[in-house]
Amino acid sequence: MKPFVTIVLVLCIYLSGSDSAGLMQKSVIFPTKTATSFVKLNAADFSDLTAFTVCLRAASEENHDYTLFSYATKKSHNELLIWQKSNAQLDLYLGSVITGFSLPKMDAWLRHICVSWESQNGEITIWVNGRRSLRKVSSKGGFVKNGGQFFLGQEQDTVGGKFDIKQSFVGEITDVNMWDRALKPYEIKLISQGCYNIGGNLIDWGSTTFTTEGNVKIKDNNDCTH
Repeated sequence: MKPFVTIVLVLCIYLSGSDSAGLMQKSVIFPTKTATSFVKLNAADFSDLTAFTVCLRAASEENHDYTLFSYATKKSHNELLIWQKSNAQLDLYLGSVITGFSLPKMDAWLRHICVSWESQNGEITIWVNGRRSLRKVSSKGGFVKNGGQFFLGQEQDTVGGKFDIKQSFVGEITDVNMWDRALKPYEIKLISQGCYNIGGNLIDWGSTTFTTEGNVKIKDNNDCTH
């Protein structure tokens, strides 16, 4: 009798509409403008925030206004929104309050962006590739409401929906992390160098579960292979 050999093939498949775990060393690519393509990040539960840091890497050659990071709640669909304008200005929305920073225009080079805010003093700082912007003050004494939803690729005009194709992201995004505190400058500089892997305690790119819909490509980025 011939021996019976069982071969097990393990396939890693990202199914549209179902939760998958972690995107370590992966990039998310949005090839075209749509009103249906997105990645929903299932952040850890948190109380109302009086501080945060959001970091990500992104590249886009688009010349329209678009979202880099959208967090919406029933209180406000722009509860926390990082918004790239066509004139190169980067805006942070905290509800109805908008704070803009004049930065180098986005292009085909992946850049590392961090946005931090603290309620106690209202201080907002943007970091690009480890370099700090000037500090601005906004929403002093405010908070970011819990219980909302986090999206990449689309700007939410209601919680989890009402997307506008004209505001969609086209390009590549990776290493999205979020903390419930303002990171120290040395931490941001280390993270910006590329392969210093400390994930956020609210969103950790390496372990946070996510859902994709529409025309979204997930690719190995090989940025940290030796």
